[in-house]
Order: sequence, then structure tokens, then C-alpha cells
Amino acid sequence: MSEKADTTACFTPPKLAERWGVKPEKVIAFIRAGELRAFDVSVRPDSGRPRYRIPPDAIIEFEARRSVISPTKPRERRKKQPPDVIEFF
Repeated sequence: MSEKADTTACFTPPKLAERWGVKPEKVIAFIRAGELRAFDVSVRPDSGRPRYRIPPDAIIEFEARRSVISPTKPRERRKKQPPDVIEFF
């Protein structure tokens, strides 16, 4: 007996896009590029119109890989002096 995936806890590309504030096409692009793990629940997978579901653990993995570490304090840039200015001290 095969174990079925729980699709009730999964996200669809439009719902995940809403959560991330991007278009659903962007989520589908992540799936097609292999960056975001998903599975197809369409009746005929060869139909050309997939119905993706993204499990919560795949979302956590994706977000962890894409997380940004805040940079260190930026260096203060010194303003360039015009060539005709002479500094005495």
C-alpha cells in the first residue's frame, strides 16, 4: 500500500505567491528551475497543464536557502574633494 501525500497542508502557486508578494508565474518558474520542490496532482500529468502543490517543508527549505544575512555596517564614504581645494590640516 502506497503512502499518499497530505495535500490539505500544501500550498498552490497562487497562494504561495500571495504569501511572498510575487506573481504565481514566479513561483512556477522556481518549480521548473528545480529551486522549489513540488508535485503535480493533475489527473493527466502529460496534459501540459500541471496542478502543482508545494509541501510546507519544501517552502521552509527554499526560504532557508534564499535567506539574506544582513551585511555588516557599511563603510562611510568620504566625499571627494574638488582638485582646486587644498587641505591644511
